[in-house]
Amino acid sequence: MSAVRFVAIGDSFTEGVGDELPDGRVRGWADIAAQGWADAAGHPIRYANLAIRGKLAWPIVEQQLEPALALRPTHLSFNGGGNDMLRPRSDIEHIADAFSRVLRRCDEEGVTLILLSGANPSGQLPLGSLVQRRGDELSDAVIRRIENRPDVIRALNWPDAELSTPPYWSEDRLHMNAAGHHRVAARVLHGLGHEPPASWWSPTAHPPAGPSGFAYYRQHVGPWVKRRVTRTSSGDGREPKHPTWVELVPQ
Repeated sequence: MSAVRFVAIGDSFTEGVGDELPDGRVRGWADIAAQGWADAAGHPIRYANLAIRGKLAWPIVEQQLEPALALRPTHLSFNGGGNDMLRPRSDIEHIADAFSRVLRRCDEEGVTLILLSGANPSGQLPLGSLVQRRGDELSDAVIRRIENRPDVIRALNWPDAELSTPPYWSEDRLHMNAAGHHRVAARVLHGLGHEPPASWWSPTAHPPAGPSGFAYYRQHVGPWVKRRVTRTSSGDGREPKHPTWVELVPQ
C-alpha cells in the first residue's frame, strides 16, 4: 500500500466556492476528489488544501507553493489564472509562467503535479467573448509548457462544453455549483487512474435560476467592481481551510 499525501493550491476554484454545505462551509472538487481517491484506493490518504479565493496566479505560487511542498506531499494540484483573466491588461504568458514554476519545483522535490484548467464561465457572463478569448489563450499557453510531459496528470476543464452550461454554475455565474465541482472531481479521479461514480459526471437535479437583469448586477457584478476599485480581494484575511494534513478514510 503506497502512502498518498495530496495537497491542493489555488484560488476560489480549488477552495470550493460555489459548493456551499448547509453549515456554510465550502467543499469543492478538491475535497470531493480527495475523498473519492481514498474510496477508490481502499486505504486512507492524507489531504491538505491551501487555496484561498480571490488570489491571482503568481501570488498563489509565491504564498502557497513552498508551504505546500514543506508538507512533503506525493501529489500537488495547481490551478490559477481565472482571476487574472478578468483583468484586461494581464500578460497571458506571464500567467502561464506560474505553471512552469510550479512544475519545476515539483520536479525538484519529486512531487507528481496534477494540473487543472478552470471551467469556462463565458457563456453566462457579461463580456463573455473577452473571457472566452483570454481563457483560450491561457489554456494554449499552459498546454505548450507541458506538452512533452506525459508524467503530469491533467484535468483540463476549459474545453469541456458540457461543463460550461448553466446547470453546473452557481447564481453568480462565475463559480461552479456542487454539480460542477463533482464533474471536475470526476475528471481528476479519472486522470489518477480511478473510475469515479457515474453520477459525478452529470447533475441529478437542476438548481433554480439565479437573479437576472439588474438584480444580477446588483448582487454579483457590483461587489466585484467595488473590490477592483478599492483594490481589495474576497480572500483578504482568510486562512486556508486545511493548512495541515487531514486523514481521509474510505467510506
